[in-house]
Amino acid sequence: MDVEMRIRGVMLDPNTNMPIVVLKDVASDTVLPIWVGIFEANAIQVEIEKLSAPRPMTHDLTRNLIQYMNSSLDRVVINDLRENTFYATLWLTHAGNSMTVDARPSDAIALALRADCPIYVAEPVLAVARLNPAGQPENPGTEDLRKWLEGLNDEDLGRYKM
Repeated sequence: MDVEMRIRGVMLDPNTNMPIVVLKDVASDTVLPIWVGIFEANAIQVEIEKLSAPRPMTHDLTRNLIQYMNSSLDRVVINDLRENTFYATLWLTHAGNSMTVDARPSDAIALALRADCPIYVAEPVLAVARLNPAGQPENPGTEDLRKWLEGLNDEDLGRYKM
């Protein structure tokens, strides 16, 4: 089963200065941090803040192509975690047919924001990632960092914003 998540924020890891997209379960306090690259984080942050570029960015272009082909992006699912790498799937509908496309989670999230579609995480991924967040440097502070992420409030997110 998949768990619906919302973007809680995009922030910098205070230990590594790497961007983190923080997803939060809509029905609980469960959070899922996903460490991403700076360009991917920027693409997500631009859409969160509804900033506009003079020309379409890559995710805008992708959304436009989906629309121009009379298709829709129905949902994105972060569906796997292998060797500390998350995997995602785009669920599209075209001419009444459903199809899936493999994607990086950061791209899937950026596209979901632009297409205004839900973001899900597969329960097994959420269970594993909560215990060992992918992309996070392995060190003794892992548990402390997870507790810190779960306890973030709006004021904290503003403090560590990108």
